Amino acid sequence: MTRLTLVAPMDGWLVPLADVPDAVFADRLLGDGVAIDPLADTLHAPAAGVIVSVHEAGHAVTLRLDAGPVLLMHFGLETVSLGGAGFTPLVRAGQRVEAGAPLLTVDLATVAAGAKSLVTPIVVTEGDFAITWRAEPGRIRVGEPLLTLADQGGGRAEAKSAFTASASRTLRVPLAHGLHARPCAKLADLARGFDAEVRAIKGGRDARLRSPSAMMTLAVAHGDTITIAASGTDAQAAVGAVADLIETGMGEGKPFAAPAPAVPKPAAPLPPPHDGILTGVAASPGFATGIAAHFVRPEPILAHTSEGAATERRRFAEALAALGVALQTESGTASAEQRAIVAAHRALLDDEDLIERTHARIDMGDSAAVAWRCVMRNQADALRAAPDPHIAERADDLIDVEVQLQWRLAGQIAPAVALPDDAILLADDLVPSQVASLNPARVAGIVTARGGPTSHVAIIAASRGIPALVAAGPHVLTIAPGTPLVLDTATGTLAIDPDAATWQQAQAEAVRRAARRAAARAAAGLEGRTTDGVRIEVSANLGKLAEAAPAVAGGAEGCGLLRTEFLFLDRATAPDEDEQAADYAAIARALAGRPLVIRLLDIGGDKPAPYLPIAPEENPALGLRGIRVALAHPDILATQLRAVLRAGEAGDVRVMAPMIAKVSELRAVRAAMQAESAALGVGGDMPLGVMVETPAAAVMADGLAAECDFLSIGTNDLTQYVLAMDRGNPAVAGSVDGLDPAVLRMIDHCCRGAARHGKPVGVCGGLASDRLAVPILIGLGVTKLSAAPAAVAEVKALVRGVSVDRCRALAAAVLQVSTAAEVRSLTSALLGELGL
Repeated sequence: MTRLTLVAPMDGWLVPLADVPDAVFADRLLGDGVAIDPLADTLHAPAAGVIVSVHEAGHAVTLRLDAGPVLLMHFGLETVSLGGAGFTPLVRAGQRVEAGAPLLTVDLATVAAGAKSLVTPIVVTEGDFAITWRAEPGRIRVGEPLLTLADQGGGRAEAKSAFTASASRTLRVPLAHGLHARPCAKLADLARGFDAEVRAIKGGRDARLRSPSAMMTLAVAHGDTITIAASGTDAQAAVGAVADLIETGMGEGKPFAAPAPAVPKPAAPLPPPHDGILTGVAASPGFATGIAAHFVRPEPILAHTSEGAATERRRFAEALAALGVALQTESGTASAEQRAIVAAHRALLDDEDLIERTHARIDMGDSAAVAWRCVMRNQADALRAAPDPHIAERADDLIDVEVQLQWRLAGQIAPAVALPDDAILLADDLVPSQVASLNPARVAGIVTARGGPTSHVAIIAASRGIPALVAAGPHVLTIAPGTPLVLDTATGTLAIDPDAATWQQAQAEAVRRAARRAAARAAAGLEGRTTDGVRIEVSANLGKLAEAAPAVAGGAEGCGLLRTEFLFLDRATAPDEDEQAADYAAIARALAGRPLVIRLLDIGGDKPAPYLPIAPEENPALGLRGIRVALAHPDILATQLRAVLRAGEAGDVRVMAPMIAKVSELRAVRAAMQAESAALGVGGDMPLGVMVETPAAAVMADGLAAECDFLSIGTNDLTQYVLAMDRGNPAVAGSVDGLDPAVLRMIDHCCRGAARHGKPVGVCGGLASDRLAVPILIGLGVTKLSAAPAAVAEVKALVRGVSVDRCRALAAAVLQVSTAAEVRSLTSALLGELGL
């Protein structure tokens, strides 16, 4: 059995960890250890080892000792809020130190003035080591014996340190946001398919690829150089596959020569001014009036006493399995956005490092509940310290999974949170499962003190149609329950207890919007037809079978865009012909004879598939994506075309090719489709259309229309290509506006080109759901609109309230102005005049 003696890292008074005035340390949630109330200004190494990390605020140092255990030394309590003031780190991550080496110097006067306490916990956070002796409380001097640790794990540390790579490859990471949660989960899934131990190495630190959480603590950013190393039977193949996938950019690549500016974390605003307006960052669009309601997350009572390692391990395994089943069930009914988030949560349940560290703490005497909380919250703290906000925001997912598992360990179901009607929910922050459980009929909006606009909470709020404002600052938590509030994400404001006139005006606006939505839903079954009798078909964009029936119930006259890529993503291999055909046919039957436009596989760019690696590209948006990928992989294209043709027997099925830029590409798809049709003996007359997403396709609309059956404009991509602005780049994303006159002129050109051959033009991009865009599109000649399912009823109501003549006059006017603001002004004036 290995024994290790640690020495005191500073002069001071030794106190039991239980006496530390912080429950996280006192309850050993981060690990067992001791604490020292310092009498000196320098922290020293208590034993030889390698620095794992130095917190960016300078107040904490993590050291992996040579024998294996990991030690956290946290100078003072609540010192992270000092932002580094008073701390001078003397070491860096990856540096080797000997016992007694100085690690950190402290300006005691500065830190004492801003900290809750100077007492410094020293805890063992990882490793199969138990404390078998500790010095008596009282005066202790640097270098005196402090703790004795004994190995309890039967050589696990030695096995871990015995890793010797038999294959490796060094590469530069092209992902725009580095290796954050989703790419780490995909890499872990890939690594599990090989008989090899695979690790990533950055700056002297390493992490197992099978552990997404450990990978994220490396904080691998865009442009960082890392080494992928592996040992085992499949080492060479594993290294090649992992490195190839990373080098594709995994849908997030960007040029190294011109990196986009980092997304700043939203700064906490100052207290609200005298006019009672609080500002934040819009995370989900909308307008709402309501009353303040504070969200207090219910948590189960943790079992702090272990019933023995075997019992606790069994309880932990059962809870993991139960939560896995629950998440699988949830995924089956979730939206496409929520499915991706649920998949990331399920990956955490398979995280080998998290499970092993929980087992280690259980074996050291912790209950399963305490062990899991310690491991997950420690990991969440590591993510929050990452400089990349996209990685830091994923800490919420760890806390979410931690709490969900705690309820299962307690054998209970989390109770529903009681909220008043028209609640505007206020919280420090929320986790994804909490937002997913909210009833949009009762929750008018969400405002959080912390959080970010790219978090999973923001994504789910937007998918559920709940207006949300994040990073609004700590004053959010001081608003009294029941206070009248007006939330407007367009201006990023929350009006607190507004005056009578403002409140009445806001309520009138909210009532007007609600009445408009209700009337639209009541008339959703009517067909889309203008006041002068022109037919405008209003369909829905879909991603899976479960969305079809609700869309029809909401008034959809078909599916104008089926995103088939959701069948292809988040899996190790492509779906086969039978699986695709069954899925497409089921959707066609659910539409009950209504048109189903199936878009061929649209991956590449921001939608990677691990089994179709794409070489690194300086600009993925201009590289191998859309139909170019299908033509480069004819077997994938042929399989999908056969599946679509077979599904045609179940309904009115049409096929559409994405990202067409040349007539020759359309001809290639037509030829492949004809070949598969002839081989199957079915679907010879199935309509074939093209998506107009590139300026080239819009300019060549007449040439394309001569050889296709219909055109559908994808306004999201068309806008970014016309304006030469990446909609994923935060530096310019705010200016990517589909109502820019340049974009509208391109749409006009497309409609005119199609009209020469009598081919219909639809819009399936974001503009089809924008009420200010709909009359303009009709005026330009668009006859089919495919909107988000939730917007279909209101779009149809708008169509029924306008005439083609008025729309054409509006279109002619907006083509003559210079700015998107002028376009909006003209359209708003028309809708106001018509009472719409």
